[in-house]
Amino acid sequence: MEPNYKAEQMASIDTTNMCRHLQRKLFAEDGEYRAIREQIENDPTLAAVVRSRQLHIYRDGKKILVLAGKSAPKIIRDDRLSELLNG
Repeated sequence: MEPNYKAEQMASIDTTNMCRHLQRKLFAEDGEYRAIREQIENDPTLAAVVRSRQLHIYRDGKKILVLAGKSAPKIIRDDRLSELLNG
């Protein structure tokens, strides 16, 4: 099955060691984390780093959220970004 996202969309987040399931959730047209990815790309206070195949998201240097491909997201700190998880 061919992925439903384009390689140029993935330029701002390094996907080298990222789980394939997570890549689909972030970059597919109907991916459940697409809105979060867009916020990461547009908000200079947010940073994202791939660790252990998961995406660790930071705001102003403090970890706020961890996204994984198959398991549920882990909310580390209350942040407006986590509101995007519910819709």
